[in-house]
Amino acid sequence: MALRFIGKDDESKAGGSPAVFVDEETGDLVFQGLTVTDAGTLAEIDRRSRTMPEESSVRVPARMAATIMEALDVIRGRSA
Repeated sequence: MALRFIGKDDESKAGGSPAVFVDEETGDLVFQGLTVTDAGTLAEIDRRSRTMPEESSVRVPARMAATIMEALDVIRGRSA
């Protein structure tokens, strides 16, 4: 699998996540971020979409919208 790095949060501490990638083979988006652990948030998620044991929820700040849009543009370009 080859991941194409799109960008990361410029405000992240110590140069870490969150970050956005595109899987070059499948076009899937891959998000790196803080794992959601708040019980209330997880309960709200589970009310709408059951979380499977192999899944997790990751929080990505709204300020990364442009980076996410860039990743979507990459995916659109693959299918053009």
